Amino acid sequence: MTDLQGASAVPRNSFDKAAAQNRCRTYRRRILEISQQVSALHVAPAFSCTEITDFVYNELMRPEVDGSQDVFIMSKGHGCMIQYVILEERGVLSRADLDSYCKPDGRLGAHPDYGVPGIHASTGSLGHGLGIATGQAHAEKLKGTDTRIFCVLSDGEFQEGSTWEAMMMAGNLGLDNLVAFMDNNDFSGLERMSEGHKAFYPLVAKAEAFGWEAVEVEGHDEEAMFEAIGRRKGGKPFLMICRTIKGKGVSYMEHVPIWHYRSPNAGEYQQALQEIEA
Repeated sequence: MTDLQGASAVPRNSFDKAAAQNRCRTYRRRILEISQQVSALHVAPAFSCTEITDFVYNELMRPEVDGSQDVFIMSKGHGCMIQYVILEERGVLSRADLDSYCKPDGRLGAHPDYGVPGIHASTGSLGHGLGIATGQAHAEKLKGTDTRIFCVLSDGEFQEGSTWEAMMMAGNLGLDNLVAFMDNNDFSGLERMSEGHKAFYPLVAKAEAFGWEAVEVEGHDEEAMFEAIGRRKGGKPFLMICRTIKGKGVSYMEHVPIWHYRSPNAGEYQQALQEIEA
């Protein structure tokens, strides 16, 4: 686990890149497997934040100690498949839970629902997750715990005023127990952010103006994330802006908007499996 500048964690000086890559391949295979059981699934959005979510769960979050446990919120609700498969791997969700995804007898929907094991907030209406995370981080501060709140957001959510209200409040409160990740895959629906929303930039400067510490990294390089966390100064909420590829790992999905919510057919499924293993 990586020390978060003053948080009570066990610092580690090395990062196992091969182990992280193997985990992410396994997660992508499982997501593709589930995609063959339903007519449509958010494959590409999950693939863009696979490494980010793996990094949070396997490098940052600590196990429960004396009733205190770090919290993960998938504000980018349509990316929840990666959260589901990690929770399955950890035994929090069962294989039967994932095999019944989006089926009448299942409890896992296309977006996370509070009350499902391991899910701390209902998300999917974009722009709500960071506000929830800010409130939880503030509550933990008031209680005097060392619980950290981790939140993954889409870049499109930063078009929501509610996100910037949460940014301002977190900065004002000095919530250094809040760590957010922007999945900056440069797509909002069918439009590239860099083409249709040029005032969105510069991202780091905007976050800093709202009282955050911020850094920009390659979002499929967990070693870069590990190093960025290690350079954190502390004392402020922290935003990691992660440059990612929507549909990462599958050539016909990468940066192709139609794969936002679509399941591959049998031939596409086999091709995707081969490319992930390559």
